[in-house]
Amino acid sequence: MTAKIAYADVEVGTELPAQRFPVTRATLVRYAGASGDFNPIHWNERFAREVGLPDVIAHGMFTMAEAVRVVTDWTGDPAAVVEYGVRFTKPVVVPNDDKGAVIEVSGKVAAKLDDHTVRVDLIALCDGQKVLGMSRAVVRLA
Repeated sequence: MTAKIAYADVEVGTELPAQRFPVTRATLVRYAGASGDFNPIHWNERFAREVGLPDVIAHGMFTMAEAVRVVTDWTGDPAAVVEYGVRFTKPVVVPNDDKGAVIEVSGKVAAKLDDHTVRVDLIALCDGQKVLGMSRAVVRLA
């Protein structure tokens, strides 16, 4: 696969389509099984509270992966991401109800780089709070 977005068609300031990602306790259980990360802070409310958390929280790597989907969906090719990093600023608290939490992610091309690459800066929010800081991806475009 190759990116479907052409480097020549992108300018600094180009906004990527924003997305919303619902997260429920069931989502966390499925992610724990796939990742092998069964830390009880991600599924056991009593344990999470005993260690000082407000409730069960989403896995940081899960949150990071959901955020970069904005980029991979935009490019049409997950392999177009050549570099990606974040800082975890706040946990995504996932209540035990029918709604869970929602991670809202937006992105913007912040710089055009060499070799048909661009830097995309992402903003990831949950309940209006930034959950990822310095969230940046370098992407190779067509």
